[in-house]
Amino acid sequence: MKIVVFGLTITSSWGNGHGTTYRALTRALAERGHTIIFFEHDVEWYASNRDLPNPEWCQVVLYEEWNEIVPRVHRELREADVAVVGSYFPEGVEVIERIADSAAIKVFYDIDTPITLAQLRKRGETAYLRAEQIPSFDIYFSFTGGPMLREIEQEFGAHCAVPLYCSFDPCRYHRYPVDQEYACAMSYMGTYAPDRQPKIDELLCGPARRLRQKKFIVAGPQYPPSLAWPGNVERIIHLNPCWHPHLYSSSRLTLNVTRRDMVMAGYSPSVRLFEAAACGAAIISDNWPGLEAFFTPGEEILVPASGDDVVRYILEYSDVEIESVGERAQARVLATHTNLQRALEFENHVAAVRKAVHLQ
Repeated sequence: MKIVVFGLTITSSWGNGHGTTYRALTRALAERGHTIIFFEHDVEWYASNRDLPNPEWCQVVLYEEWNEIVPRVHRELREADVAVVGSYFPEGVEVIERIADSAAIKVFYDIDTPITLAQLRKRGETAYLRAEQIPSFDIYFSFTGGPMLREIEQEFGAHCAVPLYCSFDPCRYHRYPVDQEYACAMSYMGTYAPDRQPKIDELLCGPARRLRQKKFIVAGPQYPPSLAWPGNVERIIHLNPCWHPHLYSSSRLTLNVTRRDMVMAGYSPSVRLFEAAACGAAIISDNWPGLEAFFTPGEEILVPASGDDVVRYILEYSDVEIESVGERAQARVLATHTNLQRALEFENHVAAVRKAVHLQ
């Protein structure tokens, strides 16, 4: 198939989870024999932090002015078998109108479902999608599973709302030898978000203040300069994705913290969660509805009630116990959450739409 994607970014992982998500999925689809065209708005903050400017498995079309690229968009859509519009694509509303007359199977890929639905409930639109546009899609792929899928269908008229969770590329995310630069008692990787910071304070900064001889790492951009970190917390402003597996592999424990909207919706695993597990990291996570659908608490992931539990994991759990948690998590994601499995799910849903159209 020829698949045309309109997404936030594939060339930069700076300050977003879209880049690595699109990389993993499109790479697997390309390896399955599909042709991928990816449209991305060339904005300064990604241009200045472009860690994959030319993915070899797909053609990236960067544009500065939308009107200049419209003829190219129409040419690609005329030949497309599938047109995918992703959440937060800047010209999403207009693109959805333009693909309406295309013969391609029309897909919305919502990497931010709880945020999208919160805005749709309140205003009936987002910057990238209007509520009345949802029925125009053949498939509504969602990063969030669970009850929210039925709301998308019943309240907003989606024909087929199904999960297409994030994934990882096992060729890139796997266990590496410990790198002393990243060796630490616990790490956390993520862009700053005000609603996440209280949990980071409780589950990482609190234990760091109590365990002054232990090293902690926080990697990610956009943290306010006014934040006061304990002296034994090393800050990495931006870590190139090629080093993500090394950080996970070198951290005795790694922390996952979920955005408030995702917690409220449930069934919203982050791409960092699967990538860390793929590296055999022992993950400490906040709790949210549906977590047990992805990992078994206490066996494949550690779910502390407070910072006291984190201190206990660090001080009382043996290396064998810690490694066993990571190994079980790794086996789980290798069995269920690789990018090849997502590509097959993508293909199967598209094939089901094609079959239904043929039978009409």
